Amino acid sequence: MRQVVLASGNPGKIKEFSELLAPLDLEILPQSLFDTPEAEETGLSFVENAILKARNAAEHSQRPALADDSGLEVDALNGAPGIYSARYAGEHATDALNNQKLLEALQNTPPHKRTARFRCVLVYLRHTHDPSPVIAEGTWEGRINQTLEGEQGFGYDPLFYIPALRCTAAQLLSADKRQYSHRGQALQDLLRNLEKITR
Repeated sequence: MRQVVLASGNPGKIKEFSELLAPLDLEILPQSLFDTPEAEETGLSFVENAILKARNAAEHSQRPALADDSGLEVDALNGAPGIYSARYAGEHATDALNNQKLLEALQNTPPHKRTARFRCVLVYLRHTHDPSPVIAEGTWEGRINQTLEGEQGFGYDPLFYIPALRCTAAQLLSADKRQYSHRGQALQDLLRNLEKITR
């Protein structure tokens, strides 16, 4: 079984990636096992930040690495908060503060113009200096609610309404969310891409 380091210490992410990539006989390890410092996300896109995080994890672990970068893009805000989703209301902002700022920014925007999507980019590097990273992407279309609804999930989930499902992301069970979400779509894309290079 080959080991791959995930540029995250989040147990939920480790479990999710491990389950999906199990058919490829990969063991997913958290970067914290190798005393890996957090990478500085200085990129100007999801792809750039994911590559920075994957390269940082590969360098410190001396193993193949996997990283993701994701966020919310709101059309009426020209794609904001985008790569700054986690720190939209400030460097150490809470989910509540980020959601509050988003609601304020869209205060005068009618429902039909509140379209948005979650985007996730995954990057797999075979080694630190891999010249051709495997890049996978997934999106999840919806719109921004005028009120928070639901207790599941985190981040902007209580505001992200999915018309096709008639609920917010925070009202979905975790298994359903994995099926529909941007990260779930990106993981499926990654699985297809990795199958090609690991045959």
